[in-house]
Amino acid sequence: MESPVFAAIGFPAVCPDCGARSECWGTQALVDDCPRWDTESVCPACGFTVLVCGDDVPAGMRERILSEHGPARLQVGPVVGNVVIMRVLRTALGMDLAQARAALRTVLAGEWSGTLPETEFLARRLRAAGIDAVVLRP
Repeated sequence: MESPVFAAIGFPAVCPDCGARSECWGTQALVDDCPRWDTESVCPACGFTVLVCGDDVPAGMRERILSEHGPARLQVGPVVGNVVIMRVLRTALGMDLAQARAALRTVLAGEWSGTLPETEFLARRLRAAGIDAVVLRP
């Protein structure tokens, strides 16, 4: 089992219960090779608490993570066949054939990037399929 990988951010919010300013925390993680995210907010004024989690990170949270931490890049070693990479892209990311073909060019050029947990998720799937893949951290 590989180590968990995560990216966390803090951001201000307004309490939906009393309107006071509160601090929220958001985390995107890869735990046991499963992508997850969660947010937590506790109002210091009234104690109102919100905890939310799921599989696919919300776009706004993803953009905040990328803005704060920068993108991680995927790098693959010499590849004998492109079919294996395309199969992993289709399976791991739910791409159709045309999307996988376009993504393949990005991966082979060393231009595939995303949040650290997203990029590590894909790298682990590629390694499991026999492709030499590493993540270059921001």
